[in-house]
Amino acid sequence: MRPRRSGSVPGTPSVSVAFPGAVRRGSGCRFVCELLKHVLHQRNQLPLPYEQLTYFCRRAAQDGDGIEKPPSMGLGSSKCQQVLMELEGLFQHLEVMFSLTLVPRVLFLLGGNVMNPKELYELNLEGICEGSAEESLQTAPCVRQLFHSLFVADVFSELKALPVTGTLILVQGHRDCGVEWFRPKLNYKVPTRGRKLTVRLSCDGDLHLSASPPQHTAPEWEDYIWFQAPVTLKGFSE
Repeated sequence: MRPRRSGSVPGTPSVSVAFPGAVRRGSGCRFVCELLKHVLHQRNQLPLPYEQLTYFCRRAAQDGDGIEKPPSMGLGSSKCQQVLMELEGLFQHLEVMFSLTLVPRVLFLLGGNVMNPKELYELNLEGICEGSAEESLQTAPCVRQLFHSLFVADVFSELKALPVTGTLILVQGHRDCGVEWFRPKLNYKVPTRGRKLTVRLSCDGDLHLSASPPQHTAPEWEDYIWFQAPVTLKGFSE
């Protein structure tokens, strides 16, 4: 399905992606992690795509300066190592969060502060249906469909360059889910100022009976609150 980009409110585009069936359990967390990697690179917070950065950084740390690497990039620097360590830790804690509760929405806040970011990216997972491994879509093709939709919608090309800044992550979950690492933000309201992009994911097509219902039919959303990751991801450019 071709992505739909709407801009009824200036500066608030959205991209909708409908997968042709239920997705596998755990796919939601993967979508969040992959989109975060993509946004950080597209918005100049990482000098290379995450996988390339991880490869070069680890090679540089192991081999010192004796390897070929992109010029003027200190990929073996402590700054690079710190960013990758914090990202890997965040991905692990996101997996725990997704194992404890439904996660209807996730926010990436770039620049500014938690109440007034320069840019806000929302991933809406309320329309996702999860199924068993035998009856649901593989995660990798779904990730490719997501990125193809972002490419077709061309959501980043018109943006001005963003200086190196900090990124905050907020995740919506059940108030009693028992997560320990993320900090509850009981009265948090999603900022309305700053540039915002919303990515909405849903499942269409033939959904097997064993698949979970879409999250938007889930129980009382009033029992769901925002949780903030207790780290600020520091961008860097070498």
